[in-house]
Amino acid sequence: MATWKLLLLQDSASPLMEQLSFFHDHTLLILVIITILVGQMMAGLFFNKLTHRFLLEGQMIEVIWTILPAVTLIFIALPSLKLIYILDETNNPLITIKTIGHQWYWSYEYSDFKNVEFDSYMIPNQEMNNFNFRLLDVDNRMVIPFMSQVRMLVSAADVIHSWTIPSLGVKIDATPGRLNQTSFITTRSSLLYGQCSEICGANHSFMPIVAESISPTF
Repeated sequence: MATWKLLLLQDSASPLMEQLSFFHDHTLLILVIITILVGQMMAGLFFNKLTHRFLLEGQMIEVIWTILPAVTLIFIALPSLKLIYILDETNNPLITIKTIGHQWYWSYEYSDFKNVEFDSYMIPNQEMNNFNFRLLDVDNRMVIPFMSQVRMLVSAADVIHSWTIPSLGVKIDATPGRLNQTSFITTRSSLLYGQCSEICGANHSFMPIVAESISPTF
């Protein structure tokens, strides 16, 4: 869960989020190196008095600054393509959960075992206790087994929403008339918080998501 003054990514609760964090660090390292090199060259240009009266062209320099950006983009693109395909994989899910976005709450359906359906509303401020998080806790949590493949089917009943839990690395649009799917595996027992990530009206900020990851034996 995001906390006050958090400047980094949330702690990962799934292998997908771990891979996204590694890719973030990989890309950030490349950007830091580029920033240092460009800054050093700019400082050298500003603070020295070297001149070259007869410099008309520099083919070698042009070749270098054409090839180096291309190589840099390849080092960023290859891990990115790998992640795109990993995020789209769905392999033998243990459980399938359907969630539907409404203005402004989520409804969940468990159809694998019994026909279990419930709505999940944000807990109002006047009903909160000392252990609730303001604007994040809900009255009915989505319960999922950890260390198990979970498939989410996402749709909407009115306008476009987006079902998002950052610590799982999951963000999928809920579109009326369309059924989107994603999958994930939680690696620990925990409470995972998220929010709608698509502006959907006046109370867009008040439709949080809470997933409770528990042992499959419960």
